[in-house]
Amino acid sequence: MKLLVVSIAALIACSPLAPANKQSASKKPQVLFDGKTTNGWHLYLKPDATPAWKAVNGTLQLDPKAEGQGDLVTDKEYENFELALDWNITEAGNSGIIFGVQEDPKFHATYQTGIEMQVLDNIKASDNKKANHLAGSLYDMKAPAKDVAKPAGEWNKVKLRKQNGHLTFWLNGTKIVETQMGSPEWNELINNSKFKTWKDFAAYPKGHIALQDHGHEVAFRNITITEL
Repeated sequence: MKLLVVSIAALIACSPLAPANKQSASKKPQVLFDGKTTNGWHLYLKPDATPAWKAVNGTLQLDPKAEGQGDLVTDKEYENFELALDWNITEAGNSGIIFGVQEDPKFHATYQTGIEMQVLDNIKASDNKKANHLAGSLYDMKAPAKDVAKPAGEWNKVKLRKQNGHLTFWLNGTKIVETQMGSPEWNELINNSKFKTWKDFAAYPKGHIALQDHGHEVAFRNITITEL
């Protein structure tokens, strides 16, 4: 009986089902931040990270007073993925998670092409006047379904999924944004936003992921990505 079981297992391993197992294994989360270095990241339009972004006690931190300011972007580009991370913003702070970023000198900033999930102190940040600018929003397009952001100084947990243009945002375990790129709803959101005339905004299916330098102290940790 043991020989029969082993033989069946061997046949399965050599069958067409085997690639599916390999594909499943390839969908395991990849670590984007090792907790010790800025390896895998660089400043937008620069060859490497700068002193402004540092690995400190397992977190990736921005020091707005240090030299070499700018958004930090992944070395690699991603199209279909699920991103997970934690963020912590200081009082009155503002930052963002931007994806679909095209790194080209003709674009002076990541937000010209990339789509943003807002990072914000909802209580004291100056950019808290519009619902679609609050933490977790699809920035300037769609407000979070609920305000589930934790206060400044506390960690917030993000899951952000982009699959075939379908965007889903979760904050602290709650689904707060969902929309389909290119849909009638999406087009309406664009037309009602400041991106209405930005022809390169959200125009690329594949791009870098960026952590925004908005001039405030912010920290990120537990950054992983699963390619879908």
